[in-house]
Amino acid sequence: MIRKMLLAMTLGLTTAAMAATPEKTALADLPHVAFPAPHRVASGRLQASDMAALKRAGIREVIDLSVDNETPDFDEAAAMHTAGIRYRNLPIHGAQDLTRAHVAQFDQWLIDAGDRPTLVHCASSNRVGAMIALRAALIDGQPADAAVAEGRRWGLKSLEPAVRQRLDDWTTH
Repeated sequence: MIRKMLLAMTLGLTTAAMAATPEKTALADLPHVAFPAPHRVASGRLQASDMAALKRAGIREVIDLSVDNETPDFDEAAAMHTAGIRYRNLPIHGAQDLTRAHVAQFDQWLIDAGDRPTLVHCASSNRVGAMIALRAALIDGQPADAAVAEGRRWGLKSLEPAVRQRLDDWTTH
């Protein structure tokens, strides 16, 4: 009997903990969306139609790792400004832009965001995950495998070999 009660209590607590927060509910339709850390959301490409969801979710800052020509019909900076959301853009074209300097800039912006709800995005969240993995290793001192695992939680996919190569190069030189 006690076992059944404990099981029921555990299931109830687990279900309550997994319940969708208003933030998750508001942003559920974003492409490749993840909620990898408190006050942080990772996603794929934003569209003008996503602005209402960002406002409902309480997003106060957006860090965009996309290149402007990826969304020629959407002026994201202007849309964020109009919505009262702080906007920062660090264009990462691909593996060639995974540099120490970009990681340092990215880290500073995350620090500056503090505990303000912040969305970090690119087209598919792959570049987001790559930058998070590099940051985890370079700034937080995590071993390569742990850093890559953290990057995957944020969306790292096809850039994983480039991230591993950077980490190998940066730790052996």
